[in-house]
Amino acid sequence: MTPGEHKTVQARILAYAQEVGWSFVSRAEAESRRGKTEISDKAPPSLFFDDLLDAQLRTFNPRYAEAEGALLGRFRHLHTDIYGNREFVEHLRNRGKFFDHEEKRERDLILIDYDNPARNVYEVTEEWAFHNGHYGTREDVVFLINGIPVLVIECKNANKDEAIALGVDQIRRYHRETPELFVSQQLFTATDAIGFSYGVSWNTVRRNIFNLKDEEVGKLEAKVKSFCAIPQVLAFLKDYIVFAEKDEELNKYILRQHQTGGWTRP
Repeated sequence: MTPGEHKTVQARILAYAQEVGWSFVSRAEAESRRGKTEISDKAPPSLFFDDLLDAQLRTFNPRYAEAEGALLGRFRHLHTDIYGNREFVEHLRNRGKFFDHEEKRERDLILIDYDNPARNVYEVTEEWAFHNGHYGTREDVVFLINGIPVLVIECKNANKDEAIALGVDQIRRYHRETPELFVSQQLFTATDAIGFSYGVSWNTVRRNIFNLKDEEVGKLEAKVKSFCAIPQVLAFLKDYIVFAEKDEELNKYILRQHQTGGWTRP
């Protein structure tokens, strides 16, 4: 991305996100927390903020007694496709399980506290890099809840023709080349500061990518603060992402604004 794109779009998104409650994590700090320093390093970085995820996991599940990293190991074995993504959504909706050794029974594994949202940790960072040994990807802006990346924004320069289409094409390429990113990431948007298109991971068909409608047409601030509002992102994860099978093929969809009775306003 050119310096101009960063200045006009990416930096503004980061600023607006902070204004609605997301804590900014610098690229350097994010890479340190992921155990990564350079995109060219042979060892791939973690796809999570491991320490935070483990800490929140134990806070929300006091009886969870597995070794540190056990859950991350489970996540690493999920398929890097829509089926693995659906399984991850089940975990995000607190339907995963763990064994309570003391009471000798299974319990629901809580990853996100939807009833008391203030207990969650909301962070946003930039230049989220990943290399799987074959391809490298660097996502512009990534939102994380409790150390789990859930939303990516691809930024483009409004001076470019078909800027939004170019952004969506990049998201498609990320799916092809580094599908590992989209096991946990559930939502994506592409914006050039004027247009703002959104969709769900593993469904990049044009008819299922929508333009965010807002009474303030062309206002990036209003769109970011509406779509990325913490209650809104929680609602997406908990209720507004839908999986459906048709002709033995699994598909993923996002409910649109008119299907949910309107979205959260900042």
